[in-house]
Amino acid sequence: MEVKKGGVVSALLAGVPIPKMFKAKQIFPRPCITAQDIPAAVKAEMSKDRVADLIKPGMNIAITSGSRGIANIDIITKAIVDFVKTKGAKPFIVPAMGSHGGATAEGQTEILASYNITEETMGCPIHSNMATVKLGTSELGKPVYMDKNAYESDGIIVACRVKPHNAFRGPYESGFCKMMVVGLGKQPGAESVHSDGMGVIAENLPANAKVCLAKGPILMGLATIENAYDETAKIVAVHRDDILAQEPGLLKEAFANMPKLLMAESDVLIVDEIGKNYSGTGVDPNITGTFSTEFAHGGLKVQRTCFLNLSEKSHGNALGIGLASSITKKIFDAIDPAAMYPNIVTNTVIKSGIIPIVMSTDKESIQFCIRSLNGVDKEHVRVVRIHNSLHIGDIMMSEEYYRDVLAGKYQGLTAESEPEALCFDSEDNLITAF
Repeated sequence: MEVKKGGVVSALLAGVPIPKMFKAKQIFPRPCITAQDIPAAVKAEMSKDRVADLIKPGMNIAITSGSRGIANIDIITKAIVDFVKTKGAKPFIVPAMGSHGGATAEGQTEILASYNITEETMGCPIHSNMATVKLGTSELGKPVYMDKNAYESDGIIVACRVKPHNAFRGPYESGFCKMMVVGLGKQPGAESVHSDGMGVIAENLPANAKVCLAKGPILMGLATIENAYDETAKIVAVHRDDILAQEPGLLKEAFANMPKLLMAESDVLIVDEIGKNYSGTGVDPNITGTFSTEFAHGGLKVQRTCFLNLSEKSHGNALGIGLASSITKKIFDAIDPAAMYPNIVTNTVIKSGIIPIVMSTDKESIQFCIRSLNGVDKEHVRVVRIHNSLHIGDIMMSEEYYRDVLAGKYQGLTAESEPEALCFDSEDNLITAF
């Protein structure tokens, strides 16, 4: 598909005014474990009673590592590797990311490398393979699979982040159960739990996880919870027998630490960059309100959303583009169907991969969103701009919000500059810094 600037569409959008914007800061509670303190925190958790004794000298220990942009994931993973070595065991890392990385072993290794997780940096082997072992069938009749390398180990440490999911709600969302069932399940495991649709996945996850715990050599879980600034806030080790009981409580803590866009409502949301390193669907709908299913809700109430860039760490996987009103030609040209479509075939959420309106430039994408608004005074349009859905401490807001922010209408939100016109380069790329 050819998208060019200067045609009929450009003429229709040329006169659409983009409002002046001002810089704003959102303030959230900030419990934090610093990067330098993470190794000690991991060691303390893994040294707890019952947990530490699970690792015996000489054991081959598989350590999971996923595809999400988890804060300090390389430091956390290295700390786990080092602790396992102190116990006299032999660690190796397994990519636990379902069908991500184009559902190939090479693609999953490449994703880990983009997070600084390599055999050299971690000091242990990485065994990447899409081969699985069928563990059995869940109580709900779904087949359950596990990564062959992990299954044949003497024990698995399920390292993950606990966080609200972007497409469904339940006591188990993104966390230990999902990492075991979807991550370690590779493509067939992910497809099994997703095949009935997002309306049922909240039931399938724990049902399949029970099989993983019963039939697989799971030793423990090591979870992180992040604060509103995408920083490590908590690290906790959980004995395998306590995973199902403790994960719902950790999920509640994760919900409490989630950031949000404090203005709650807007007409247009501009997202500078989307990507798999920010969310499974490019942006986290819990922030942006752009959900791919009817089984989850929340976030910003917004009428139009435009995405401007795709992160390099996504490796062409632009899953989530279907949640935008418009994307730029830059994103469209960066799409690698071989990287993106395996996710859709596996999770069956077609909306996330549907191509939205494609605009030639950043400027026209923003103008399209403004012009296509319904029931809004275009001279007083409310626009919010964010870097991405993980980092929303520093944002930009249109002039329409300015007086309310100065008056303290939104607790925790302050103005950092006066409203000014956005700047674009000669190619109409947005260049105004936050």
